Amino acid sequence: MLKSITIGQFIPGDSLLHRLDARAKFIALLLVIIAVFVVRSFWGYLLLAVFISALLYTAKLPLHYFLRGLRPVYYIMLFTLIIHLFFTKGGAVLLSLGAVTIEANGVYLGIFMVLRIIFLIVSTSLLTLTTSPIALTDALEDLMKPLGKIGVPAHEIAMMMTIALRFIPTLMEEAEKIMKAQMARGADFETGNVFRRAKSLVPLLVPLFVSSFRRADDLAVAMEARCYRGGQGRTRMRQLKITMLDIFAVGISAALIPLMLLLT
Repeated sequence: MLKSITIGQFIPGDSLLHRLDARAKFIALLLVIIAVFVVRSFWGYLLLAVFISALLYTAKLPLHYFLRGLRPVYYIMLFTLIIHLFFTKGGAVLLSLGAVTIEANGVYLGIFMVLRIIFLIVSTSLLTLTTSPIALTDALEDLMKPLGKIGVPAHEIAMMMTIALRFIPTLMEEAEKIMKAQMARGADFETGNVFRRAKSLVPLLVPLFVSSFRRADDLAVAMEARCYRGGQGRTRMRQLKITMLDIFAVGISAALIPLMLLLT
C-alpha cells in the first residue's frame, strides 16, 4: 500500500499537460479544487468526472496507476460513505433495520463525498506526476513573489514545500524497506483487525524518523557544499514563459466554477 501513494512522484513525458507552465497548472488545480467543493448536483459531478477523465487521457499516463494511487484512502472513503449512510437523513427510506434507517439523501451524499475525495486526489496527483520538482519550486516561488513585499520568504517556503513533496515517495520506499526487514524478523503487519494493524506499525515509526533526520542532514550538507544561500541573486537555467495554451487551460478551469453554480 505504501508504494501506491502517487502524490509527490514525477513521471517524465511529452504530453500536453507535461508541456504546460507549472504556474498555470497550479492556478488550474486551485480552480478545480474550488469547483469540487462548489458542486452540489448530479450533473455537476458528471461534468467534473468528464473533465478529469479528459485530463487523464491528455496526460497519457496509465489509468491503473491512478486507481492504485487511491488504495491508501480506501478506508477513508469507506468510513465517509458509512457515516453518511447511517447519519444523513432525508428522502425515501431505502432500508430499515429496526431503529436504524438508510435513506436516499444519505446514499446520494455519501456517494458524492466519495467522488469528491477521488477528484481531489486524482487532480492533485496529476499536478505532481506531470511537473518536475524544479518546475514546482520555480512556479511556487514566482506565484508567491508578491508576498515578498510584506516580508514573506517566498523562495524558502517554495523550497521547503517542494522538498517535502519530493520526499513523500522516498520516505514511503524507506518505510517499505523497514517493514520488510521487520517482517523477516517475525513482525506481523498483515493479520488482525484495523486497530491491531495500526498498533503493529508503531515500531516502524522510530527507525523511519531516524532515517528521515539522517536524510535531512545529508540534504543540508549537500546544499551547503554547493554554496546554497537562498534565493537572493539566484538565476534559472529555464525561464518560465506563459503561452496562449496556458491561458486557455486556466480559462477552461475557471469556467468550471460558474458551471458548477449553474448546475446546483
